[in-house]
Amino acid sequence: MGSSFGKLFSISTFGESHGGGVGVIIDGCPPRLEIDINEIQNDLNRRRPGQSKITTPRNESDEVEILSGLLGSKTLGTPIAMLVRNKDHRPKDYSEIKKTFRPSHADATYQRKYGIQASSGGGRASARETIGRVAAGSVAKQLLVQSCDTTILAWVKRIHDIEADIQPSEVTFEDIEKNIVRCPNQTVANLMIERVETFGKEGDSCGGVIECVVRNPPVGLGMPVFDKLEADLAKALMSLPATKGFEVGSGFGGTYLKGSEHNDPFLPSDSDQLKTATNNSGGIQGGITNGEDIVLRVGFKPTATIRKSQNTIDEDGNATTLKATGRHDPCVLPRAVPMVEAMVALVLADHLLRQQGQCTDYCSKD
Repeated sequence: MGSSFGKLFSISTFGESHGGGVGVIIDGCPPRLEIDINEIQNDLNRRRPGQSKITTPRNESDEVEILSGLLGSKTLGTPIAMLVRNKDHRPKDYSEIKKTFRPSHADATYQRKYGIQASSGGGRASARETIGRVAAGSVAKQLLVQSCDTTILAWVKRIHDIEADIQPSEVTFEDIEKNIVRCPNQTVANLMIERVETFGKEGDSCGGVIECVVRNPPVGLGMPVFDKLEADLAKALMSLPATKGFEVGSGFGGTYLKGSEHNDPFLPSDSDQLKTATNNSGGIQGGITNGEDIVLRVGFKPTATIRKSQNTIDEDGNATTLKATGRHDPCVLPRAVPMVEAMVALVLADHLLRQQGQCTDYCSKD
């Protein structure tokens, strides 16, 4: 299975949703990087289940254990292994779906491809696998801040048909974390929370869009042709569970514009950054960062496992119905915010190291 990601700053995640634990091994993290373990735990807390009334009630503390790769708070340059143990797993909650495929879930395709699958919780297809990504992403975020003063923020832009009009340049972490849905617009957030609660009571689910901004990205990240930065970002973000769409900058909206309307005029600048009057490119031109904010969006589908009765088949192909039990998010977006940040950070950290291998004075603070 494809459980590894990255070329120089690389990660491999392991574990199943209802197994003994989940985690990650980071390889290629530079030595002598100062790591704040509390920051890793805080990111995991933002991802963990049971954090609010609109998330799954599964009660996991998701306390991270760092098994290797650090001396005190500094990286050694050796592989960093991190583990989170599963404590509130209930395999019996999935007894009814051991031989019955959930519509739009990975159960059927995993079974057809491998002839075997984890019998509870979705195994590697569960969002619980993303614990390793978030932990590794937190390390990558700290690398980016210390190397280039680059920061990453993601938030919920839309849930179902309720959308917030948000200026990425104005969003703050405090605004995002003010409410349980992680939408910086409190008025819209209240409507989103109400919608998720309504669908949850109906035994249904909903999806939406997460937006993300990268501030102060270095100029020159990304490579021509197959390793364009937006191509790697797309792969990273589309590897997250429940994702169905990706766009950067103007995205699909830009297809409605003429070239004269969409092009970003360059402005005079005395720095290495390529300043533009607009940012329809979303900070990436020709697959390479120009120094402007990177702005991207990710679409998430409604949660596949719902309590409403659905037509499906069993493992023998016979028609049946399924009314799922267990503990599931009626909407994955509030918990997916740190997942998006993590995957963006992993891509940028990997490309930063690749660029530093080409330009020894790259990203100097002098």
